[in-house]
Amino acid sequence: MNKEIPKIFEHQKTEPGLYQKWEQSGLFTPKIEPAQKPYTIIMPPPNAYDQLHIGHALFVAIEDIMVRYHRLKGEPTLWLPGADHAALASQIFFEKILKEEKGLTKYDLGREEFIKQLGAHIDANREMMENQLRRLGASCDWTRKKFTLDEDVSYAVRYTFKKMYDDGLLYRGERAVNWCPRCETFLSDLEVDHKDSAGQLVYIKYPIKGETNKYIVVATTRPETMLGDTAVAVNPGDKRFKDLVGKTAVLPIMEREIPIVADAYVTMEFGTGAVKITPAHDLNDFEVGKRHNLPVISVIGVDSKMTAAAGKFKGLKTKAAAAAIVEELQAQGLIEKIEPYQNAISICERCKSTLEPLLSKQWFVKIKPLTDPAIKVAETGEIKFIPEHFQKVYMNWMENIHDWNISRQLWWGHRIPVYYCQNNPDHFVVSIDPVNKCSECGGGVKQDEDTLDTWFSSGLWPFTTLGWPKETNDFKYFYPTTMMETAYDIIFFWVARMIMLGIYCTGKVPFELVYLNGLVRDKQGAKISRSKGNVVDPLEMVGKYGADALRLGLLAGMAPGNDSIVSEERIRGYRNFANKIWNAARFIQMNAGEDIDLDQVELNPEDAVQIKEFQAIIAEATGHMDKYRLAQAAELLYEYFWHQFCDKYIESAKNRLKTDKSAEATLHYILKNCLIMLHPFVPFVSEAVWQNLYPGSLLLGEKWPTRRS
Repeated sequence: MNKEIPKIFEHQKTEPGLYQKWEQSGLFTPKIEPAQKPYTIIMPPPNAYDQLHIGHALFVAIEDIMVRYHRLKGEPTLWLPGADHAALASQIFFEKILKEEKGLTKYDLGREEFIKQLGAHIDANREMMENQLRRLGASCDWTRKKFTLDEDVSYAVRYTFKKMYDDGLLYRGERAVNWCPRCETFLSDLEVDHKDSAGQLVYIKYPIKGETNKYIVVATTRPETMLGDTAVAVNPGDKRFKDLVGKTAVLPIMEREIPIVADAYVTMEFGTGAVKITPAHDLNDFEVGKRHNLPVISVIGVDSKMTAAAGKFKGLKTKAAAAAIVEELQAQGLIEKIEPYQNAISICERCKSTLEPLLSKQWFVKIKPLTDPAIKVAETGEIKFIPEHFQKVYMNWMENIHDWNISRQLWWGHRIPVYYCQNNPDHFVVSIDPVNKCSECGGGVKQDEDTLDTWFSSGLWPFTTLGWPKETNDFKYFYPTTMMETAYDIIFFWVARMIMLGIYCTGKVPFELVYLNGLVRDKQGAKISRSKGNVVDPLEMVGKYGADALRLGLLAGMAPGNDSIVSEERIRGYRNFANKIWNAARFIQMNAGEDIDLDQVELNPEDAVQIKEFQAIIAEATGHMDKYRLAQAAELLYEYFWHQFCDKYIESAKNRLKTDKSAEATLHYILKNCLIMLHPFVPFVSEAVWQNLYPGSLLLGEKWPTRRS
């Protein structure tokens, strides 16, 4: 008989040692078995610069449950961990540290030194983040861990950029793009949020050329941009302006002649039905300008000041310029009225600063050729979604997608592999490897200063982690991967781009299934954030109650795609279940004698009924797991173990123990198989019990039970 189980399960002392045993066992590292289909998850890489939050704990719980389950089923199971360089977020985070701790800016350091220091910070924090994953119980293959700036990953990013350029899928275009003055970079459409703001709607009279006292009145929330107007537009179906289309208006203050055009973009119900068109400072106006071949005049710079093209208003900040322009228009009698207006303004998704659409040369992905195959694989079911309704969300977005701006004015990240001739900047070369001189004139070259959108490299993550573009053994065996699990709020940022780029680069879908979890909210249903003071620190919860309690607390009542509630009270409650498992095992060890195989005893009728009922539990739990109904599987096993096995069967069998081998064998059989099935959910306490009662092997490497005949 083994030594007696301690009275209390001390998670703080036990969990780190158990994890070390698992990692050292080699069971996290799957072998390539050509005759077996592997189960593969590539971990959504947490940001390397910061600590894990409760959302990370949720994805670790979900993915680790599935990985442990399929490992127990005997499948070659790979869960490949990684870390994200998170270009924009990391640079903002580190710039803040520099300012607060040293009073420096990135410009004081210069690009090379800034990248060096930020890299050192990332390296130190990445190790801490990886250890936090271990504390949560993540049974991933650390021998294959990746970082989005690893040299082989960087090579794959450059390779993809050149391949896309050679295939005509990348272009460098000048267009209006959202500029964040705080982050000092242009953003893609997906990095833009919106908020309501109280402003003013200013009605301005634009004189009609050659017609005395005749005007077309436009309404605008941004009078400062009017200096860059190159047209007035009306809806072609608006009879009020039928006689004015084709005529010329005179732009107030600038005295520039601009055409009056008809365009379906214009909403007849807004303002007067006539709108000013400023292609350089409005994304929609830019598209109108392209349709009507309008000139583009930039009157606002990246410093949020008016440019030389703004004439006498040059150098003014936009807000001051707006006030000065309205004052001058009023003096000229060209303001019809000003009224309060609730306006939805564009803000930076990251820092919440108000964005400024500016004209800029950026690199864009020509997206339409990539969307058609990505739509097809969803339509045919080659990629499935859980929950299913997110397929429609995905399809709707894919059918209305715009070209993707991938240039970022950042120092940290994958630098764009384009080299411009210093004698003729219009001549450039796209190259995977560094270029030292111009191939045309032999002169010097300068690499593009910008870096790539983080989501560009992240879109390659399912296969660059496996060695692509090389035909490595890992890539050939583990790709396409099985499941991509992530939060529903990045289905567009990340999932769609992984599908598009995966099919383009490899000719195959990157994964078979997209499992979308919801966001974690507090017990009042509010979104968890530091500013609200409702943060639940997952590592603090692990310290107090154990990783198993945290995992069950996150999983309880969870439904894919739906937001879930978490609180310290709930997590504390699930610590009781870990204690229940421990106490039941301790009772069985002390009272049921040695483990006896069921086949070596003759079962009495009561025990035979228990065994039969337990077969139904095995079948039902397996069915839930195979269909990714994780919360239902957890609830089933929780209810069975606590209320059927402990409260009823153990109680009824107490009087027969030590004299009835049937009862002892039944208790051990059910306990052992409950531990195996509970292991994906509560890995630490189940392994701790196993090591005390059934030493000689790791529960981690056992086999999932099947129904007895």
